Amino acid sequence: MEKTIKRIGVLTSGGDAPGMNAAIRAVVRTAVSLGIDCVGIRRGWQGLINCDFVQLNNEGVAHILNRGGTMLYTARSEEFMTEAGRKRALSSCKMLGIDGIVAIGGDGTFRGALELSQLGIPVVGVPATIDNDIGCSDYTIGFDTACNTAIECIDKLRDTMQAHERCSVVEVMGRNAGNIALYVGIAVGATSVLLPEYELDFRKDVIERIQNARLAGSTHFMIVVAEGAGHAFDIGERIEREIGMKPRVTVLGYLQRGGIPNARDRETATRMGYRAVMALAENRANCVIARQKGDVVEVPIEDALTMKRGLNLERYAVLEAMQGVAAIS
Repeated sequence: MEKTIKRIGVLTSGGDAPGMNAAIRAVVRTAVSLGIDCVGIRRGWQGLINCDFVQLNNEGVAHILNRGGTMLYTARSEEFMTEAGRKRALSSCKMLGIDGIVAIGGDGTFRGALELSQLGIPVVGVPATIDNDIGCSDYTIGFDTACNTAIECIDKLRDTMQAHERCSVVEVMGRNAGNIALYVGIAVGATSVLLPEYELDFRKDVIERIQNARLAGSTHFMIVVAEGAGHAFDIGERIEREIGMKPRVTVLGYLQRGGIPNARDRETATRMGYRAVMALAENRANCVIARQKGDVVEVPIEDALTMKRGLNLERYAVLEAMQGVAAIS
């Protein structure tokens, strides 16, 4: 007999991403439209353990569509990784009468969701991470806004680098995935882009690209470094040692996580939040809502956690071609 969903919980976990609030809003408003109560779990899985919650309705999620961060806050929980912690979380679900949970976050969030589902609580994951590194989904909420933030910052840096004929080394986020660096590197016409997916040949990938750009007439150089490929300050010091040029180093850091989510992230988050509630309501839980070839689909959570996705090879080929003419970017 299929279980009737009467009350669901929604939480955000792990690193925040622009568009999380739009996903929360979509979950709440879809649930309300179906006559399902919605409870917001604050501070991720740790909040579920501690029974840290807020009752949500349409009015409670008004005017959050355009806000960055997450109204439910977020945290990482070592306690939830233990059997005792998950049992406490299960007790909270029973006490609050929660029949299912929408978990918004990244890979770690979904691993927690899988553990909870094995204790009998239906879960649905919504991928939200600026790293865009969820294997089952072509796109994750927050990536586009984070890239636009990085591009805006680098464009401003380029203005002053050009004025002073200097080299700039900029570190962008992404953990061990180079998706942000690759996308941004193409968009800003970087002299060189360093990615964790490819072993660094410093002479070829950095020094020779700077030298070739200088010989072609360029007097300013932009090096984009993915955080998983090395530290920007180390790269800058090595450039100075090898060719005597002292770069200006900028680490964009958490700037990329904040700010107003753009149209793509708001629309994607809304579609995914809606689909997540529908999956719970129609007893298709224990899945991740993914974006594949423009469509929003459901992927079994066990399968989603085994999927890996590398860099977009076509995009990388474009980068390689453009770096050959970086002097005229």
